[in-house]
Amino acid sequence: MSINDPEAIKKSVREHYGKLARGAAARQAPCCPEARASAQPAAVERGIYAAEELAALPESASGFSLGCGNPTAVAGLRPGETVLDLGSGGGLDCLLAAGQVGAHGRVIGLDMTPEMIVLARKNAREAGAENVEFRFGAMEEMPVEGNSVDVILSNCVINLSPDKDAVFRESYRVLRPGGRFCVSDIVALRELPPEVRADLSLWGGCVGGVLPIEEYLAKLRAAGFEDVAVEAERTFEQFLPELAAAGLDDILTPADQPRAAQCCGAGAGSMRADWVSALASMRITAFKPAA
Repeated sequence: MSINDPEAIKKSVREHYGKLARGAAARQAPCCPEARASAQPAAVERGIYAAEELAALPESASGFSLGCGNPTAVAGLRPGETVLDLGSGGGLDCLLAAGQVGAHGRVIGLDMTPEMIVLARKNAREAGAENVEFRFGAMEEMPVEGNSVDVILSNCVINLSPDKDAVFRESYRVLRPGGRFCVSDIVALRELPPEVRADLSLWGGCVGGVLPIEEYLAKLRAAGFEDVAVEAERTFEQFLPELAAAGLDDILTPADQPRAAQCCGAGAGSMRADWVSALASMRITAFKPAA
């Protein structure tokens, strides 16, 4: 597979997150107490979510978070709004948004990994969230009506797309005039080594496909967005201890993808020293002009 082949990138990413979803489902299985005992700590333990935010959610949702931020905490969601979450994964951010928009609001989760859709729907049923739905589809061609969404959320997912221009164009299309785009994502503070960019296995780890922050913002403006703003949340170096504490260290160096630990010609520790300081989690907001 080649990094110049968008379908190859999507296939690699889908396989990576499909495996994570299957692992989460196995840990939740009532017949597997040993697996549940070794499940990932709740998302609050990673320092992203406040304990009170997750208190009303089932552990199957709150204990499975792969994001780099908390867009629902800053999106200013209002009762009655329609929210679209790009790359909704296990549904955590969708369930948080559902509580904020209320019974008269609506939340749509979009994901291209079938196993994630199954997991998210299960979590929504357990949470009793009737104003949430999950759709299978790609961010580059959203199965969502134009001018139908008030807010777009995404949590460490847009960096996975091989065609971010299409993601931003589609985001602009589905938002209503005056709608807002509020995401957390991984970006590059400086150029990454060519060998990192060339390693397909690093796309699924939110590394291979990251954009320089200036390019990210320029693409949003080119899609038509206004009032584009960015706020640094933390560097990847700050983020690593939380990943390790939560048992998610393999996001960066997947045990089943040994090339990820060798892409810089050295072990994982040396690889990190080369490029991890170039990455950061940032909160990015933009608005579709009002009619």
